[in-house]
Amino acid sequence: MKEAPEKRNAGIWIDHRKAVIAILTAEGQETLELNSNVEKQAGRVDGVRSTAPYESQLVKADDIRERISTSQLDHYYARVSEAIQGIESVLVFGPGEAKGEFKKHFERAKTTGRIIAVDTADELTNGQIVAKVRAFFLDRG
Repeated sequence: MKEAPEKRNAGIWIDHRKAVIAILTAEGQETLELNSNVEKQAGRVDGVRSTAPYESQLVKADDIRERISTSQLDHYYARVSEAIQGIESVLVFGPGEAKGEFKKHFERAKTTGRIIAVDTADELTNGQIVAKVRAFFLDRG
């Protein structure tokens, strides 16, 4: 008789700086942390005017910065998707826009598994992330 494949679930806490992935299996859990290495967009400090001549020409145009940032985020989201290959069900949560952006990237990439929920959550410790993921999947039975 053939054994049923092991059910693997994961939760991803994600923002533009890092992703913490909690993978739950019958044997236990594994936690991975991936840093995005996305450069924060440089700009002027609010309310402070530069005294440098031609300062506007020294700062990269917004569209160039936006393309660089988008490319870096796409690479980051691809790395997160690779880390959850073979996962059946995924909970995605986090504080900002990154969770929705990752969901769109994941669906476009047609990766195996599926995102079953997207939730908003503040900054959490790795232990709190694992506890949230475990509670979520235990409630689903």
